[in-house]
Amino acid sequence: MAMKFGLALPYNQIRSVAGWAHQAEAAGWDGCFLGDAIWCEDPMIALAAAATATSRIRLGTMIIPVPLRRPWKLASESLALDRLSDGRLTLGLGAGAVWMGWHAFPDEITDTKTRAGMLDETIDILTLLYQRKQFDYDGQHYHLKLTEMDLMHYPPQPVQQPRIPLWVPGLWPRQKSMQRVLKCDGLLVEKLGEDGRPTAATPDDVRQMKAFVDANRTLTTPFDIVMNGSSKELEPAEQQETLLAWQDAGVTWWIEGLWEATDEVVNEVIRRGPPWRSGEG
Repeated sequence: MAMKFGLALPYNQIRSVAGWAHQAEAAGWDGCFLGDAIWCEDPMIALAAAATATSRIRLGTMIIPVPLRRPWKLASESLALDRLSDGRLTLGLGAGAVWMGWHAFPDEITDTKTRAGMLDETIDILTLLYQRKQFDYDGQHYHLKLTEMDLMHYPPQPVQQPRIPLWVPGLWPRQKSMQRVLKCDGLLVEKLGEDGRPTAATPDDVRQMKAFVDANRTLTTPFDIVMNGSSKELEPAEQQETLLAWQDAGVTWWIEGLWEATDEVVNEVIRRGPPWRSGEG
């Protein structure tokens, strides 16, 4: 399957997001994605604006820190965006990057194990909420008794079934992280070195991650392997060689990171279009 190409747009540029998404769709890009932080312009609102300005391009988050949003609130927001976009939302979820200023909000949970547990339970709860059925849930962090709530008070199901696609970081080779990936619809490639610190992943790492998923995932829905990076500075031949190596390893989405790019750079990258169209390569 040919790799798709998306753009990770800059933070805090809500007045530009809809226009960028519209231009990216016209230029042949496959997706536009926004980050989230403990305090920033809300990506769900920005993506709603993008949804009304586009008709084909995929829209998504990279990523929502789930400890900052209750699962049912996140379900409501994502359901609205899924229906507004006619089923074009991909929901990237994570435990949160505490280095992005969390120390300034002392009431928030920064413990790694607790945040990971909240992420696991959020995945479970979202999956159930999207099915529009009564259920009870008794987790360590969240509790629901929807058997006591009449279905007449439920919102409709999302357009995408059996759920809005969920992407989560896959921290190779950490087993707990990779087990979480198996419950989802895609992984964001990350790697830990032997010293336990983040390090750059390689195509061989992706091959191992893909082999793990292929051998252990029981869900039958499509699964994405997502690589976020920067290739815009490479010469065309070098760029194609680099991206083909990721595609050959199993990457299904390349997300060109424009997190802190200037308007001029974003406009130029969009105008240039993806390295090749989906179905080519």
